[in-house]
Amino acid sequence: MSWMRVMRRGGRGRLGLLLGMVVALPATMAWAGGAGPAGDAGPGGRAGPAQDAAVPAVGRVWPVGVRPAVLRGWEPPASVYGPGHRGVDLGAPPGAVVCAVAAGRVSFAGPVAGRGVVSVEVAGTGSPPLRTTYEPVRASVEEGEEVTAGEVAGTVETSATGSHCGSGCLHWGLRRGETYLNPLLLLPPWLRGGGPSRLLPVLGVPVPG
Repeated sequence: MSWMRVMRRGGRGRLGLLLGMVVALPATMAWAGGAGPAGDAGPGGRAGPAQDAAVPAVGRVWPVGVRPAVLRGWEPPASVYGPGHRGVDLGAPPGAVVCAVAAGRVSFAGPVAGRGVVSVEVAGTGSPPLRTTYEPVRASVEEGEEVTAGEVAGTVETSATGSHCGSGCLHWGLRRGETYLNPLLLLPPWLRGGGPSRLLPVLGVPVPG
């Protein structure tokens, strides 16, 4: 039966309802996913490509070690209270030195629910600034202190309340305002991974005798 015959038989109401459902479906799907067309997310939601691109690779060192094992990676939640992993867990034994990955200002240093936490507002990352967090950490810096990339911020401690990281682990997080982001994006690709360093030829320099 053609659309014209449906209209003639008084189906205008049913046709209007059908078209309304078709138009509303994409908007419903976008809302359910927690992200708009640009990949933006609400507080605590999944970070899309637009937000990933907004994280500058200003890190100069890993928080612990040279290239620690990533015991659990970034698993952004689909909603504010949804399941996921809002950061990365790096292999690090108790007592391991924890360094600031980039220059900034210490915005918090102290216990939270029985776990030592150090948060640093990364310099030059806009407003609100990116804030990177390390736990469980026994702080060796104080709130308001300026730190440089690679400066010691504390040592890994064993959480008295049983952090999800457990023993031998550092949880590293990153936020802008109330939105969680992937902290690994702070590190440039050459620091995140890849093969061994290679020596490149130097042109225009005379060979010593």
